[in-house]
Amino acid sequence: MKNGKMKRRKFLLCAALGVPAWACADSRWIEPEWLKVRTVRIKDNPTHRIVQFTDVHHKGDRAYLEKVVSRINSLSPDAVCFTGDLVEEKQFLPETLEVLGTIKTPMYGVPGNHDYWSHSDFHEIAKTFAATGGGWLLDSQVTIADGKVHILGATCLGRKFKLPPPKPDGINIMLLHYPLLAEKIKDRKFDLLLAGHSHGGQVRIPFYGAVVVPYWVGKYEMGMYHVPAGPLYVNPGIGYIGTSLRFNCRPEITVFEI
Repeated sequence: MKNGKMKRRKFLLCAALGVPAWACADSRWIEPEWLKVRTVRIKDNPTHRIVQFTDVHHKGDRAYLEKVVSRINSLSPDAVCFTGDLVEEKQFLPETLEVLGTIKTPMYGVPGNHDYWSHSDFHEIAKTFAATGGGWLLDSQVTIADGKVHILGATCLGRKFKLPPPKPDGINIMLLHYPLLAEKIKDRKFDLLLAGHSHGGQVRIPFYGAVVVPYWVGKYEMGMYHVPAGPLYVNPGIGYIGTSLRFNCRPEITVFEI
């Protein structure tokens, strides 16, 4: 009986020590590049497939970024949407654009705060996006898919939008960087709003959520929300800021069937 109790205590002790060790290993060596593809159906009878990725924060890990692009290309979407933060330091911008330039689908995107802070060359970014058949949208709108899909892109410089209104016909998609900006759109309706910036918090405690999120995120940490302007999806991003750790928050490419 005594030996049985000792074995049970030893098992519990090993379990207590093993769980934190596993969590640390997972957050450091497994999840940061354990890419996930999530599919979200917006309409019952979808006619288009849109892929979103965001917050690359490329720091020179070319092999990882190439894996991301290869996965995007394998999905063969109608359009690819990027919602901000290519790099934190402009020295990594040429390589970032070189890799992203191999995306085989028209790519549309908006800047994030780090794209401004790093003083990245928006002219070069725009050239890369245009070369895919897409565009770098600075408070502007494009129409694709034979006039059936309209993509609007907002800069993150202010709280007032200077965008053209959504089109009365077709599917209207709005690209934002800051999730909280979606609350500022009170007089327009979209079929889908896409945002990034939050990184999902990178470290998420089960049944609790993100330990910490950046400013201008609010309650919109990760996933689907509903705001007056329409359904808002917040993507947890591809890269990281600060620490490279990710726990319970894998990097994500999102496919929208709309």
